Amino acid sequence: MSDMKDALLLGSEGIKKTILHGGSGDIPKFVTGVKVTFHFRTQLCDDERTVIDDSKAVGTPMEIVIGNMFKLDIWETLLSSMRIGEVAEFWCDTVHTGVYPLVSKSMRRIAEGKDPVDWHIHTCGMANMFAYHSLGYEDLDELMKEPKPLYFVLELLKVQQPSEYDRETWALSDEERLKAVPVLHGQGNKLYKQGRYQEATQKYKEAIICIKNVQTKEKAWDVPWLKLEKMANTLTLNYCQCLLRMEEYYEVIEHTTDIINQHPGIVKAYYLRGKAHVEVWNEAEARQDFSRVLDLNPGMKKAVKKELAILNMRMEEKNEEDKLKYKGMF
Repeated sequence: MSDMKDALLLGSEGIKKTILHGGSGDIPKFVTGVKVTFHFRTQLCDDERTVIDDSKAVGTPMEIVIGNMFKLDIWETLLSSMRIGEVAEFWCDTVHTGVYPLVSKSMRRIAEGKDPVDWHIHTCGMANMFAYHSLGYEDLDELMKEPKPLYFVLELLKVQQPSEYDRETWALSDEERLKAVPVLHGQGNKLYKQGRYQEATQKYKEAIICIKNVQTKEKAWDVPWLKLEKMANTLTLNYCQCLLRMEEYYEVIEHTTDIINQHPGIVKAYYLRGKAHVEVWNEAEARQDFSRVLDLNPGMKKAVKKELAILNMRMEEKNEEDKLKYKGMF
């Protein structure tokens, strides 16, 4: 009964699964570091079942690494219920689909050759909406304004355990992984100082994956687990600093919020999230975050004052822009 419950995601809030074509064998183990290859089709829940995205139309299946900060994390949940060769349809409520337009934009741009990053692996980059109030695709703009439930039709093609594909860190023992972390951390810092932010994010991500692999073997919230968590949070915040430079503000907000929800006393998480909120004109949220920074560390008064001045300037610019945009409309 438990296997059936896992296979159909029974009891999962906001998800309804229908198996269209049965797969073979047992459900694979989807642990951190597993590489999953699959086709996907995303559809609206309208009468026409309008197709938004289809990897088969692009001609390349999707690949993600479990636990590798892919921002549509609901897909990890859906895939982990499937067998090899299975085709299944998942209805997902808006609580799971709100971020989809941002991820879709990134995937489309890469598929169109507008992004140098390999589209079927590295698709976690969030859209940068602040510049034009648009994602550049009308259908995605509509979904962004009014999030809707979506259908995801997934076909699971291949599941590779960490030892089954060529990724250098997976060949390391836990002890070797932990030794690799400060090396990767240092390489990331050096690349950041050189302004090579995309390359720095890869070093930080690889270090985080090493930590998370070791951390899964520790009991949550015990001292060894917490030490690893602190290391991972430091690296994630460095990763977020790169994303700020790359103008990936929505992803910064997501990662820092994840940290704050688990560890509400980390000053740098509030500070970086506040900076990201400034860039997308979330005035109230930015002020709230900077206020929390001062509560936790009054010594950052000068830095916060500077950020609030930038916020005031950006809000004035936006108000002027809005006045020009709506002038004569009424």
